[in-house]
Amino acid sequence: MPIAAEQLGLVLQWLDLAGILVFALSGALAAGAKRQTLVTFLFFAVITGTGGGTVRDLLIGAPVFWVHSNVILFICFAAALIVWATPARLWRGKTLDWLDAVGLAAYATFGAAKGLAWGVAPLPAMAMGVLTACVGGIIRDLLAGEPSILMRPELYVTAAALSAALMVALTLAGLPGFIAGPLAALAGFLLRGLAIWRGWSLPAYKA
Repeated sequence: MPIAAEQLGLVLQWLDLAGILVFALSGALAAGAKRQTLVTFLFFAVITGTGGGTVRDLLIGAPVFWVHSNVILFICFAAALIVWATPARLWRGKTLDWLDAVGLAAYATFGAAKGLAWGVAPLPAMAMGVLTACVGGIIRDLLAGEPSILMRPELYVTAAALSAALMVALTLAGLPGFIAGPLAALAGFLLRGLAIWRGWSLPAYKA
């Protein structure tokens, strides 16, 4: 059943916007690493910022979130212009990874919450959170010619799954979104952050 965005709560809406912004920044940074034009910066920012949410909305039967509002594309364009206009030295090192970590946790949390709000069962709602968080980054890496995040041993999808699962569990336990959302997002971010800092990864298959 269709719902208004306001029904998800202000905190969850801010998590959604935070996910869009940081993923758009990461997309623009990927274009910058390849020394691309401003047009490519804009394209990478949009596709990374909206890719996961678009797939989610199509699967749950919701109106695609960025089609009926100017705000989302404005955020993506602004992110691209910020990266384009600032010195490359500000974005060196692990900046892309940390931006990705913020977006991953925020977007996984919001994706799971939106799935539940649209009547999706708990396990598929978790999957919606993971898809929301990961698809944009997958598209970004493929377009940039980089190894997909799915093919890296480091904890990435696992962190998204933690945020999504915790959001669903806390919601089913009766916690309001303004409490469940930040807790779920923080858990996923901490796991992903530790993976970046300490190089944590899952064991690989051995034939």
